[in-house]
Amino acid sequence: MAEVRIGVVGAAGRMGQAIVRQVTETKGAAVAAACERPGHGAIGRDAGETAGLARLGVPILDATAPVIAAVDAVIEFSVPAATVATARAVAEAGKAHIIGTTGFTAEDDAALRDAARHATIVRSPNMSLAVNILFALARQVGGLLDDEFDVDILEMHHRHKIDAPSGTALGLGRAVAAGRKVDLAAVARYAREGQTGARPRGEIGFATLRGGDVVGDHSVIFAADGERLELVHKASSRQIYARGAVRAALWAKGRKPGLYTMADVLGL
Repeated sequence: MAEVRIGVVGAAGRMGQAIVRQVTETKGAAVAAACERPGHGAIGRDAGETAGLARLGVPILDATAPVIAAVDAVIEFSVPAATVATARAVAEAGKAHIIGTTGFTAEDDAALRDAARHATIVRSPNMSLAVNILFALARQVGGLLDDEFDVDILEMHHRHKIDAPSGTALGLGRAVAAGRKVDLAAVARYAREGQTGARPRGEIGFATLRGGDVVGDHSVIFAADGERLELVHKASSRQIYARGAVRAALWAKGRKPGLYTMADVLGL
């Protein structure tokens, strides 16, 4: 079977380097192209050497168009505006786009759905294989434990993370809400301060911590009188996200256009 040619957008960033390393370790995959934003200091450097590997013979370019043209699938962890632009270009080329970017607006979501009419898009707020199992568990437990159980989602990330709550925390909230057959927007509470009064029944709360170099910790807490159930995932390496993204790229080859998730990749 021919190798899946993978292009890495943001190849010099922490996640980009992790993806390059993961692709080189994955049977059936190869880094075929890479790029960074125009003006980045890594432009022209070899993607392998930038990731701390031997030379791959893949220079880091300053544009996505030649990357898309050279590959079967593009993997991208960047910012929403850039990701939406890439998705449109991938759709024009009829390729696959693996998206680990978070922080999208409703307008961005609509643009990605439109692109998925012509591109095979796998999108997840967290590409970790274990976290996606956590999503499934959160939904299942949410459906089994009624609103006698208060739900809070606690997350902590490094000091440089720019969005809050994290995309993963929001994904966990949506999973619990889906299990309870409610709309997250109607029951979510993102902050508490001052004289807040008694907690409303059925509320799904969020708490956000930022500090140090924490890769990502998430807990879903179901608390009732006399008992508490906690579902916890702790990430100690970004390589787990790269592992899931590369697996998604292999899975996407030959799939029909559409908007997929890691649940589809894992068969959950």
